[in-house]
Amino acid sequence: MTAAAAEPAAAAEPAAAAVGHSIIGGYGPWAAGLAADPPRLSFRRSDFSDLEAWQEQARAKAAELIASPASDPTPEPAVTDRRRYDGLEIEELTWQLSYGPPTRAVVLKPAAASGRLPAVLGLHDHGGSKYFGHRKITRTGPDSHPLMVSHQRQYYDDLAWANELARRGYVVLVHDTFPFASRRVRFAEMTPIPWGAAATADHSDVDPENPDQIAAYNAWAAAHEHVMAKSLFCAGTTWPGVVLGEDQRALDILCRRDDVDPQRVGCAGLSVGGLRTVYLGGLDSRIRCAVCVGFMSTWNDFLLNKAYTHTWMTYAPLLPNLLEFPEILGLRVPLPTMVQNCTEDQLYTVPEMRTADRILREVYSKAGADQNYQGRFYSGGHKFDRPMQQDAFAWFDRWLKA
Repeated sequence: MTAAAAEPAAAAEPAAAAVGHSIIGGYGPWAAGLAADPPRLSFRRSDFSDLEAWQEQARAKAAELIASPASDPTPEPAVTDRRRYDGLEIEELTWQLSYGPPTRAVVLKPAAASGRLPAVLGLHDHGGSKYFGHRKITRTGPDSHPLMVSHQRQYYDDLAWANELARRGYVVLVHDTFPFASRRVRFAEMTPIPWGAAATADHSDVDPENPDQIAAYNAWAAAHEHVMAKSLFCAGTTWPGVVLGEDQRALDILCRRDDVDPQRVGCAGLSVGGLRTVYLGGLDSRIRCAVCVGFMSTWNDFLLNKAYTHTWMTYAPLLPNLLEFPEILGLRVPLPTMVQNCTEDQLYTVPEMRTADRILREVYSKAGADQNYQGRFYSGGHKFDRPMQQDAFAWFDRWLKA
């Protein structure tokens, strides 16, 4: 992978939508002007000077629109396996929420560790694969699924980054979130969809680890996203709301462990892991340090240029009227926050990534916490490679090991 650079020159990039042109045609300029700039609950507005009062108001309203389902009591995890591998103590966990199949998760920590350690909730990516979840960023033995070997090579420089962070003295919990891996939709539980790309007739749950079956499942799950999103809206919730709720239950479990210091907990992830960091880091102050990788831009970038590249998991209707996308993460100000961007990432335009960075800098500056925010730009495409991991891990060390 391309080596990281602190602030490279902006890569050659097609300009954002030309005047009057957008991914929704000539309606783009009109749609882009509907929300106030800054939005109504932006801390950048002159209306807000009291940080705590603004934070309470903005978080409450954001939570209302994200509409997480009523939270379950914290589930009691069961340890299904415990082993040592490559210098780490590894626990495999499972827990049952009030809906859906059991959640599977992995906890990693140094084999020789004792006492309470800092901890990180590792948030797996999307990567076009709903069949896999926590296995995307962990390695629990010498034999990994071949698709996960190639996945870690493509996005993580051949590393299981959760293992690498655990080796530095952290307890790292990685769980499957809705609707990935153990939490995925099963065909046996589907009412048949008779036509379209999400048709179910030619699919089954038989031989699920077969690469051809996995490819077929992932293609179907991609086509099914709009069905899931619309159904969740009909239920009175949103996709980010459901994921946030599940991530918070995993955070409950992590913070209650005897080997974790609950005052020194962070979260991080690439891509949808970065998106999950935006929502969890912004809405839950137990996250004392956050690293968002490869998921930062503006609502206008999605609206005019890039919504077709992104999952329905991104969107909570009406939230753009209240907060710019980076300001969801900015709800955590003044808590330490790092955002890592790549200048050839085809999921965003560089100008809008830089606009998002500027917005977060303004939020942290107004709160008098400039030193608690770092926005970094690296050369290369969509990734969380070794140099980026080293920067992220050093950020955690700075704030969670002090």
